[in-house]
Amino acid sequence: MQTTPLINTLADQIVAHIRTDKLGAGERLIERKLAEQFRVSRSPVRNAMKLLQELGVLSQGEGGGYIVANVKAAEKISLETPSADEEENIYLKIADDRLNGRLPERITESEFLRRYDLTKGQLGKILLRMANEGWIERLPGNGWAFLPVLTSLQAYEDSFRFRLLIEPAALLEPNFKLNRAALMRCREEQQWLIDGGIWTVADAKLFELNSGMHEAIIECCQNSFFIDALKRLDRLRRLIDYRQMLDRKSARLRCQEHLQLLDLVLDGKNLEASRFMARHLQDLSKLKTVAREARVEPEE
Repeated sequence: MQTTPLINTLADQIVAHIRTDKLGAGERLIERKLAEQFRVSRSPVRNAMKLLQELGVLSQGEGGGYIVANVKAAEKISLETPSADEEENIYLKIADDRLNGRLPERITESEFLRRYDLTKGQLGKILLRMANEGWIERLPGNGWAFLPVLTSLQAYEDSFRFRLLIEPAALLEPNFKLNRAALMRCREEQQWLIDGGIWTVADAKLFELNSGMHEAIIECCQNSFFIDALKRLDRLRRLIDYRQMLDRKSARLRCQEHLQLLDLVLDGKNLEASRFMARHLQDLSKLKTVAREARVEPEE
């Protein structure tokens, strides 16, 4: 599941509650009482308990709700949440090790803990993020298997040629239906990047904002084959993209192009948008090639 700082904080508070009140396995947690205790609504408490279920601390009780499943698992979870920068660095380190072949295809949680000096709770959050992003999956037991990703620059270049086939064409699909609300959200995000966010946003977040914009546009074509193909490709290229980030000055220029592209689509000028999309992807592919030779690495 996707987590937020609030959900992570509430999960830590629930673990503290289990420790402090010495709750044993099988004891039920009351969602309403926890919400009152932590002075929040019931929805984030429910999500925090779902997170703890995925971490093995809680399980679903008979008739619904959650019960304590593993007291020892709760004891191993650290209440010290790493800073966003620290957690991001660990995540990117794992991604880089995966791309460089320093990690086996299958790996246990114990090996993760040893290699990266993590607590059980920290590892659980990072594994959930990796699983949500589609580059690792849980095996029966406590093992994990890495899923296929793009690992070579040649494959990365091939991905741009594939995008050049489907993304401009999607804008010309006969059933194209504008999702104005989704594209306006993307426009606000791109404007935020241009207005200064580009200088501080994490690489992973920048990838999500930019790939999310392209996915929002292609979803309007209502052709499931186009939509699924781009989303699958984005999962495959995520890790190598972290190594291919443009310098932020160049990335800001690409965001300005995104605004131009979005405005064409929002104005119903799909033919112009299709041509603009093709130029945008062609230019980006060329930038990547030049960056490779100059050892400055590209972004989108």
